[in-house]
Formats: sequence, structure tokens, C-alpha cells
Amino acid sequence: MADTKKDDIVDETEGLAEDGLDFADEGGLEAEIEALRAERDDMRDRFMRALADAENTRKRSERDRREAQQYGGSKLARDLLPVYDNLRRALDAVAEDKKAESAALVEGVELTLRELTNVFNKHGVTLVSPKVGDTFDPQLHQAMFEAPVPGTKAGEVIQVMTDGFMLYDRLLRPAQVGVSSTPG
Repeated sequence: MADTKKDDIVDETEGLAEDGLDFADEGGLEAEIEALRAERDDMRDRFMRALADAENTRKRSERDRREAQQYGGSKLARDLLPVYDNLRRALDAVAEDKKAESAALVEGVELTLRELTNVFNKHGVTLVSPKVGDTFDPQLHQAMFEAPVPGTKAGEVIQVMTDGFMLYDRLLRPAQVGVSSTPG
């Protein structure tokens, strides 16, 4: 009975040898198995890299979409800043004694300025408005001139020419200020 099983196994291996598999050459079979393992490992590595690349692309496109949504209107916002400046200058130009005579005009300009400010706030544009005496911040302010002013410390804002604006966390335009240098 043991001989019958042995004969069956020999017959099966001969059939496999006809199919192109030669068990007599075990070194070649081991080499072929190793080659298949190496190919499998290479394919697995390629697959994992492609998967990681696809995930990185997805994250990058999500970030780009978010930034485009948040900061896409920055050019329009920048173009509207002179409108804000001109409305502010119009209000500052009206003398106190003339405000009563032109109350309707002043009120109209104030309402327009308030509406523009509300639209800015709605879209993430915030005002950077330093006050005289604040410390100069190069991240938010642009020094237009420097002058020694008695009674001030070096680096203090002594004059505000124009307000600055931020779009969320990015600076659209720095506030233009005069800065005190060391008093002489």
C-alpha cells in the first residue's frame, strides 16, 4: 500500500513536470519562488507608495480648496481698501463746524463706511488700527518715517497714516505709521 501512494506521487510529479514544473531541479524552483517573493514585495511596496501618494494628493487638494475658499477674494479685498481709505478721509475732512450743515452727507458716508466694514468682517477682512503710543510691530505695521519725539520711547507709533487690514491670518496691507526714534 505504501508503494501505491509512492507511485501516485511520482505520477503526479511527472504530470507537473510536463506542465513546465520540474521538481528534480529544486534549486531552480527555490530561485523561482524567491523571484516571485521579490516581485510580490516590490508590488506591495509600489502599492503602498501609490496609496500614500493618493492620500497626500487628497490632503493637498483639500488644503488648496480651503485656501482658495478663504483667500480667493484677497485681490478683490485689496482693490476695495482704497474705497475704505477714501470714505475715511471724507469723514476726516469735514470740519466740526460744517458737520451740522452737511449732516445728511456725513451720515450717508458713515453708513456707507459702516456697510463696507460689515462686508469686510463677513468675509474675514479685519482692521489693523494701531493707536498713537502703541509699540511698532513690523509684522503688522509699515514705518513710513522715523522722527525723534520728546516724551516717547524709541519704537512707539507717533502717527497713523492709514489703517492696515488682515484677511483671516494673512496681512492684506500693513498699517502705515510714523515711528519715534530715540529722542535727541
